[in-house]
Amino acid sequence: MTLLTLPSPVRTLTVTEPQITDYRGAARPGLPTARPGQASPVHTFVLAHTLAEQTVAALTAGEPGPVSVVHLGQDIRTQRPVRPGEEVTARLDVAGIRKEPRGARIALRIRLTGEDGPEPFAELLISALLVGATTLEPFGDITGAAPPAPAPDGTGTPHSAVHALTTDWISTYAHASGDLNPIHLDARAARAAGFDTVIAHGMSVVALAVEEAADRFADGDSARVRGLGCRFSAPVPPGVPLEITLQPDAAARVIRFTCKTPAGTAVKSGWIELAQPARPQGGDHP
Repeated sequence: MTLLTLPSPVRTLTVTEPQITDYRGAARPGLPTARPGQASPVHTFVLAHTLAEQTVAALTAGEPGPVSVVHLGQDIRTQRPVRPGEEVTARLDVAGIRKEPRGARIALRIRLTGEDGPEPFAELLISALLVGATTLEPFGDITGAAPPAPAPDGTGTPHSAVHALTTDWISTYAHASGDLNPIHLDARAARAAGFDTVIAHGMSVVALAVEEAADRFADGDSARVRGLGCRFSAPVPPGVPLEITLQPDAAARVIRFTCKTPAGTAVKSGWIELAQPARPQGGDHP
């Protein structure tokens, strides 16, 4: 199978209120309970993840040796959160493939449509390194696949928070997200993959940073998140302090963020874009 004959994958699923509630709860360890029924912006990645995995498996099915996937970066643009009971259709395109010394770098673009009609309410770009992939041919554009991050307007007051992730929380997030990769759940499997112990999901760390930003700068209203992006630098194990630093611009519309452990930066080049709060109904008020 070659890239030119790979069909554009499509997946349709219905998102339930318990799934939305469980995922957002799992994304907020140590934080107050979120608004009932309101989804995390990162839930869009959960809806796209299975389709991305299936596509990578199809692309690498003919590889002569084992292939492992390293999540390099994530970009999400969204008009609104997913809604309870909504039927969502995910459509995937391969934006580009580039050969690298350790394998192949790939960019996958996934669009999510729902009950509003044919226009997507969210678009994701997943960047990953397929370590050990040798047969994939270069294709498309990797560097220009994602639009640039929004530019901040001035500088506001920075904020930081420290969390201590536990193995129980990592397990809770794994089941809420549906990502049951053994490196997150089984210490022996994690050691076999080259880690000292189990590691947190990279997107769980991002989801926590987004929740911190929503609480501090959007009154906990996740519907105001219009986009986010980041690059992954290092794994986050349990039992060590995770420091999330948030740097808003002057209007708190663009928030830059980093996530660090004592070993160094785990998530870099992070950004979150917030919409203005909705105006009250009933016209203008003095």
